[in-house]
Amino acid sequence: MATQSTPILKSYISDNTAGVSPELLIAMARANAGHSTPYGQDDATAALSAAFSGLFGCAVGVFPVASGTAANGLSLSVLTPPWGAILCHPDAHINGDEAGAPEFYTNGAKMVLVDGPDSKIDPDALKKAVRKGVGSVHNVQPAVVSITQSTESGGVYTRDEITTICAIAHEAGLKVHMDGARFANAVVALEANPADLTVRAGVDILSFGATKNGAATVDAVISFDPNLNQDLRFRHKRAGQLCSKMRFQSAQLLAYLEDDLWLKNAAMANVMAARLRAGLEGIPALAIEGNPVGNIIYCQVPEHVIAALHEDGFRFYESDRAPGLIRLVTSFTHQPADIDALVAAMAKAVAAHASH
Repeated sequence: MATQSTPILKSYISDNTAGVSPELLIAMARANAGHSTPYGQDDATAALSAAFSGLFGCAVGVFPVASGTAANGLSLSVLTPPWGAILCHPDAHINGDEAGAPEFYTNGAKMVLVDGPDSKIDPDALKKAVRKGVGSVHNVQPAVVSITQSTESGGVYTRDEITTICAIAHEAGLKVHMDGARFANAVVALEANPADLTVRAGVDILSFGATKNGAATVDAVISFDPNLNQDLRFRHKRAGQLCSKMRFQSAQLLAYLEDDLWLKNAAMANVMAARLRAGLEGIPALAIEGNPVGNIIYCQVPEHVIAALHEDGFRFYESDRAPGLIRLVTSFTHQPADIDALVAAMAKAVAAHASH
């Protein structure tokens, strides 16, 4: 009998296209046994604080939510008044991809953009931004700095870079939020302790991503400042994020952390991205943008190659920043054969065009 081969995965649109880690499905099935107290009063939710406090080496507040957008919005809502300014990079997800949700959650706080290379805020530019308009009733007041880890370009902030940004913010009286939708990928890429990239560097609150890396329906707000927790409790409920059957969200998060599954999944995604980058760098006419070390790669690709890839069934995001700039995102579900198939398809398209 012939052995059935595994189908090649051809979607690189986002790591959101991947399924759920089996360990999390098992955890949800176990949480389904019997009855349990609703609205976060269950045993699994009670265990979250200890699990995350152990992960970060300090007492933390944990608030499960249904999406990264909710995590970002809730986090920012406790850090800025409606007349506040949220300082972030122009590429930040909160600036370009959340349909005004941060402004909604904060009752009108304004995004103030602070540029820098590789989708990272430039510290010198930040030093100026934290002082702009301070005290003037005609200006929004700088309130919080938001950084993304990993960045939207697949790069990472090092611990020293985060410490520098936090020091600038705190000296000016601002708080620091980290959008960690792909936090696991950064931890793996830097071979760092999660606490070193957050609370020990000065981060006040973290949007902890899980959905992009193996979870089904949950991310979380992690508060490192106990003074924020009471406010977060009420905002969590008011925002519709205090789910009645929260045990299923909490069960996912506990399984996600157990035996470092979250890091193993991220490591797989990063390794596949590194394999993809190496393959792309060997193909003439392609140019990788920046220095991606996580699981996102932006690459400049001729239009005829893009057309050929679409014909072959590959799917990816085409950026509006420049013609021919595409985004390729790997996940924990991609395998070497998937990567090699994409690289081979690109090389074939380039060679075919060159022969004409």
